[in-house]
Amino acid sequence: MRILGIDPGLATMGYGVIEAAHGQFAVVDYGVVTTPKDLTLPERLVQVEDGVKELASTFKPDCAAIEELFFSKNITTGIPVAHARGVILLTLVKELGGEVYEYTPNQIKQAITGYGGADKIQMMHMVQALLKLKSVPRPDDAADALAVALCHAQTSTIFTQFKVQ
Repeated sequence: MRILGIDPGLATMGYGVIEAAHGQFAVVDYGVVTTPKDLTLPERLVQVEDGVKELASTFKPDCAAIEELFFSKNITTGIPVAHARGVILLTLVKELGGEVYEYTPNQIKQAITGYGGADKIQMMHMVQALLKLKSVPRPDDAADALAVALCHAQTSTIFTQFKVQ
């Protein structure tokens, strides 16, 4: 199964593409889609949409997984990200036919480290270990997107083991 993981963002959207089969994982690609700050919000959203379309076209994933937003203190900074996330979700559904899954940060941490309160460093090292990478993936947004894809790979494997025939 080919999974596209997305760490949503307006300035920087992380992506990670993995192949998952029989409990084994392999990286296909990872990186970021960025938008310039000097563009208007609508122009930046178009660039996000174009980036997601290109990822879907290039990697032809079977499904996509995206991190849900978490607001702690300053919701104002989260609003542009929420706009971008909406565009990302819409584009993924249109491009992949509805095979889009959402996970909270705690669900992702739990799936990757076994502990929902894991910190960023623990997450990055577990992503490196699970994907057998020589170094921690950079930038952070791409590492987060790989974690989202791994979360879905592990979660979907559990569900398919108990699927009623």
